[in-house]
Amino acid sequence: MKLLHLDSSILGDASASRQLSRSVVEAWQAAEPATQVTYRDLASDALSHLSALSLVAGGTPAELRDAAQKYEAELGETTLKEFLAADAIVIGAPMYNFAVPTQLKAWIDRIAVAGKTFTYTEAGPQGLAGGKKVVIVSTAGGVHNGQPSGSAHEDYLRFVLGFLGITDIEIIRAQGLAYGEEPRANAISAAQEQIGELFATA
Repeated sequence: MKLLHLDSSILGDASASRQLSRSVVEAWQAAEPATQVTYRDLASDALSHLSALSLVAGGTPAELRDAAQKYEAELGETTLKEFLAADAIVIGAPMYNFAVPTQLKAWIDRIAVAGKTFTYTEAGPQGLAGGKKVVIVSTAGGVHNGQPSGSAHEDYLRFVLGFLGITDIEIIRAQGLAYGEEPRANAISAAQEQIGELFATA
C-alpha cells in the first residue's frame, strides 16, 4: 500500500498536528508493515499557489515552455501523480484563522484538476479519485467541531475530498489547544486514543 503523508503546520516541532499525523503514520505502518510512505512537508517545501502562470504553463505545449513554465508544469504534474498513486493519505490540517493553512490549500489546488480527479457530466460533477482512504488530523486552538467556525476547515476538507470521489474519511481531532496546558494535554491524549482505536480494528 502507498501512503501519502502531508504536514502543513508552520510550527515545526511545536506542532500538535505534526505530532499526531506522525502517530497516525506510525500506527498505520505497525498495522500494515508493507506500507510505503511518501512524505511531503507543505510548510518547509511549500508549493507555489495556483496562478496565471500555472494556467499558461498547463496550456502550453511542453516543447514551447520557457524555464518558468516548465517548472510550474512539472510541479503540478508531480504533485498530481503523487496524489493519484496514493492508496491512502494522512493530512495534518491545523486551523489558521478559521480555515486550512494556505500551504494546504495550495496542494488542494494542484490536485483538483478537471479531467484528472473530477469531471462534469450531464448529471452533475463526478469524482475520479475514489477508492482512497484519508485520515485528517484536525487541530485548533479553539473548539469548532459542529460550529459555523469550522466550515472552512474540517467541513471544507470533507467537501473537497468528496468532490474528488473520496468518501472513506476519518478525522482525528484535537481542539482547544490554546486553552491552557492541561486542556492541550488532554486534547492530544484523547486524539492519541482515537488513533489507537482506529488501528485496533484495522
